[in-house]
Amino acid sequence: MKVLYPDYDNCIVNLACSIMKYFGAKPPNRTLPLADSLLSEKRYKNVVVLLLDGMGKNIIEANLAPDGFFRRNLAGTYSSVFPPTTTAATTSIDSGLYPVQTAWLGWTGYFRELDKNVVYFLNTDFNTDEPISELNAAQTYLPYKDICSAIMETGAGAHFAAPFREPFPEDFGAVCREVERLCNEEGEKYIYAYYHEPDNTMHRKGCFCERSKLVLGDIELMTEELSERLSDTLLIITADHGHIDSPKAVVTDYPDIMECLVRMPSIEPRCLNLFVKEGMEDRLKAAFAEHFPDTFLLMSKKEYMERELFGRGTPHPRFDEMTGDYLAVAVGDISLYNKSSKNFVANHAGLTEDEMIIPLIAVKKD
Repeated sequence: MKVLYPDYDNCIVNLACSIMKYFGAKPPNRTLPLADSLLSEKRYKNVVVLLLDGMGKNIIEANLAPDGFFRRNLAGTYSSVFPPTTTAATTSIDSGLYPVQTAWLGWTGYFRELDKNVVYFLNTDFNTDEPISELNAAQTYLPYKDICSAIMETGAGAHFAAPFREPFPEDFGAVCREVERLCNEEGEKYIYAYYHEPDNTMHRKGCFCERSKLVLGDIELMTEELSERLSDTLLIITADHGHIDSPKAVVTDYPDIMECLVRMPSIEPRCLNLFVKEGMEDRLKAAFAEHFPDTFLLMSKKEYMERELFGRGTPHPRFDEMTGDYLAVAVGDISLYNKSSKNFVANHAGLTEDEMIIPLIAVKKD
């Protein structure tokens, strides 16, 4: 599999910054040249970003016809962030910040005050599945300003259309109807729309099965129908990351790895955040070299910080304490889970090209 590091001059963070710049808000990082070019062609009443979870370049090429709506309107490809996963990447497009700046790193993060690996979006203890009752860990310790708030401060409108935000559209058709309703309102505005497919189906069924093809085909058709009802709108369709079919391993099946760790790994099964017992570093390296010589890259904190793996800029004040002594980053197809109960067929968050490269589809409705 081809290893590919994120391109932080040409990534989903930069798309968010281009949109901020277009509406007169100050972007915190560099803009995306492709998006700048699209946005400079005319002044649109509506700029819509529709993010389809998991719909990487490899997914549309394998599952959709070359002359279909998405592929014929493909303006280019660009990079996700590291790790290429929903928690990190959707926070980046929502903020214009790299993961190093937000500390929203993946499905789970270690929170010192709680001494727990917490699922960011669910606010649960990942090891026990119990809810965190005392507070919302991610919102309390890692708040950030979203780009909708920044855009509204300029006097333009900014809105969300996603199942987890009011009015809580329950399926993709309802998301499309909410986008259409917002586009018909007066005034210039930005609309960020999100839907959890095809990621949800691919995790459970695989990237290239008939069910995944059907789900993605239905989304493509409904998006094309939506575009036909819009005017004076730039519709950008993109993804947060790609996907690969991924066989499963479980870290607790490797006692020589477990004996080196202070606590269970966090972040993702394809990006394991490892806090290592003092003096056990060489033993950890030897264990990974024995069990996963070609499928995981073991990087020290010094190495991944020098590489700016999580992005550029000043790290979030909590980033250092939330990241471990080593990262085990997938460069092959295996996912290394904490729990044997996880049974995903496909996954993401590693350093392969198929996980990292995402499409930018542009539809101009004058």
